[in-house]
Amino acid sequence: MKRSEFLAALAGSAAFAQQQQPLNPEDDRNRIVLDVARVNMLYTVSDKKGRFVTDLKKEDFQIVELKKEQNILEFTAESDLPLRLGILVDASNSIRDRFRFQQEAAIEFINQVIRPRQDKAVIVSYDTAAELAADLTGDTEVLGKAIRGLRPGGGTAMFDAIFYACRDKLMQDQPRHKFRRAMIVLGDGDDNASRYTRDQALEMAQKADVVVYAISTNNTKIEREGDKVLRYFAEETGGVAFFPFKLQDLSQSFENISNELRHQYNVLYRPDPLKTDGLYHRVDIKVKGRKELVVRARKGYYAPKGS
Repeated sequence: MKRSEFLAALAGSAAFAQQQQPLNPEDDRNRIVLDVARVNMLYTVSDKKGRFVTDLKKEDFQIVELKKEQNILEFTAESDLPLRLGILVDASNSIRDRFRFQQEAAIEFINQVIRPRQDKAVIVSYDTAAELAADLTGDTEVLGKAIRGLRPGGGTAMFDAIFYACRDKLMQDQPRHKFRRAMIVLGDGDDNASRYTRDQALEMAQKADVVVYAISTNNTKIEREGDKVLRYFAEETGGVAFFPFKLQDLSQSFENISNELRHQYNVLYRPDPLKTDGLYHRVDIKVKGRKELVVRARKGYYAPKGS
């Protein structure tokens, strides 16, 4: 769907206003009020060879915030949590030569991962602007058709796409701890058209509890600035950045993400002391006495601003 057709279809509706608002970084809607009476953390644990460790118990973990160990209220080993996925596809000119293969790999991923009665995904493409290709749905045929309909061309507004998908789509279903929210960003990490900054997009992902998985389309084997940006989003949200050098490796990257989405732990705790300072609070999760194990989780959360 062309951008003009997309906007025309939404004109005169509430969805039109919702679609337009992400383009204004000064919008008051960005001031999301979060209830942090309980903080939810989803995370994975693996050994040094990358194999998932799934048999740990509540007493095996230590959570530290503001240099103080926190009391875990609830703990579960999640393997079947409903998914809310954002599939962001770079449709700019810079990836034109690899676009078709990326489309097919993304469709294969959706068919393997989405369980129609439990999971939902949204497809957002981005070139000069972010565009909604398919709204949240568990219908894999609709999602696949939306991806196949994308055509590359124009600049790159990746930060706007991340911001929009997190705030206006992935945060819809509540309570948030009942769903695993993740985003797969398929692109080169460059941005030359967004109105939001990199850190504004990251902040929105963190507020939405969205884990970012990035798949770089840079196949030069030389790290570029865009690769660093993709790695930054992934590391700060508890995800992973993949750098497949061959097109054939792309499917393996999607398979790795699929496996990770089904192997995670979930904890809830009440921050002590509870602060309403509006600041970002760092959280560290460790496995007691097991330095050989790697815990990957988002780095923290934003506290609400007290009046």
